[in-house]
Amino acid sequence: MIYLKAIRKVPGINASAIPLYLPPDETEGESGFDKQVFFGAISMYLREKVPFLRNMPAFLDKIFDSAPLLKLAASRAGTTSTEGLEDMTLNMITGENAFPEKELQRLIKYLTKDGKPDIIHLSNALIIGLARQLKKHLDVKIVCSLLNEDDWIDEMAEPFQSKAWKLISQEAVNVDAFLTPSNYFKDFFISKTGVSGDNFHVIPLAIEPGELADVKQNSHEPAIGYYSRINSQNGIDKIVDAFIELKSANSIPGLTLHVSGGFTGDDKSFIAAQINKIKSNGFKNFVRIYPEFHGNSKLEFFNNIDIMSVPVRKHDGYGLYILEANAAGKPVVQPATGAFPEIIERTNGGITYSPDTVRELAASILKLFNDDALRMQLGANGREKVKNELSLEKMSEGLSKVYTGVKCLE
Repeated sequence: MIYLKAIRKVPGINASAIPLYLPPDETEGESGFDKQVFFGAISMYLREKVPFLRNMPAFLDKIFDSAPLLKLAASRAGTTSTEGLEDMTLNMITGENAFPEKELQRLIKYLTKDGKPDIIHLSNALIIGLARQLKKHLDVKIVCSLLNEDDWIDEMAEPFQSKAWKLISQEAVNVDAFLTPSNYFKDFFISKTGVSGDNFHVIPLAIEPGELADVKQNSHEPAIGYYSRINSQNGIDKIVDAFIELKSANSIPGLTLHVSGGFTGDDKSFIAAQINKIKSNGFKNFVRIYPEFHGNSKLEFFNNIDIMSVPVRKHDGYGLYILEANAAGKPVVQPATGAFPEIIERTNGGITYSPDTVRELAASILKLFNDDALRMQLGANGREKVKNELSLEKMSEGLSKVYTGVKCLE
């Protein structure tokens, strides 16, 4: 969605966004995607798992990939694990068997309804097999975004993990330019695939500050914020443990914890354990969980916090929540892992800590609360940098240069 918004700011570009597998999430309003879904997730899954359906008739395709069924599948997408989907993932990477010819032809017809496109921009490397198919039928330039493909691949058991990276490497020759938002993830992807990286371009993701630019420093009790999916992977238990440590020592009188980001059914038992931990320590009344993570609830959340931290466990390739906090004038405290040092060096809107322990997290939070001038300055720095250097306009300039360079390869 961010790429789509930035692409549409490039002068002279007419861009369409076509959903694959599932309909786009429209919880925050119109997605900007076209309405037709191609390679519907349900029929693809059934072809992979049920042999006699591999050549299913068109009427079954229409039933399985009808809007109601796909919306139901999309509502459960966050709970899907890789177990049982390993072969299907490998097929999508290579393009073999995963993309039925009749559906591929339907996509090509749709892509060319107003004339052949100059460039097709794939959203991630897990569908890189489409590059070869589209080049064969359309002789078109291909751009592919890269970010956190390892989230899915690393969930698979061996030998599927190694096979996935090897297959991505083999299919990479069909891509004219790769885009990644951080040098960290560029280096990580190259290390996993062994590709040269000669056609890689680092273009930081950006946001539109919108209403976040109007967030004020309201009078309230000292508050830490957590804004991301509420689960173990994103470290909600680490922020809870740091909060309990600070409250137990009364290091920051009146300290509160604000949590927003949503969760899936898979997360419920883990979240319940964190709530019980907070209750058993007697701090229930100092924690607020926001029922929604967009709209007025999002504004209220950022109005009510002083600093934000999302102490993820994995080494993340980016972190848009950092930009959102900074856009609201709130500094961040993040582990010095993945792309976080790179982002925070760019925004000067927070601090990082190492080693990645609860003790260091608590100490870093305490450092910012003990230094009002530093905390306020970092928040102001982040707001200014997001507005002027990490805007969608800047991102669109980077995309325009890449697209122009790709077209010049003709």
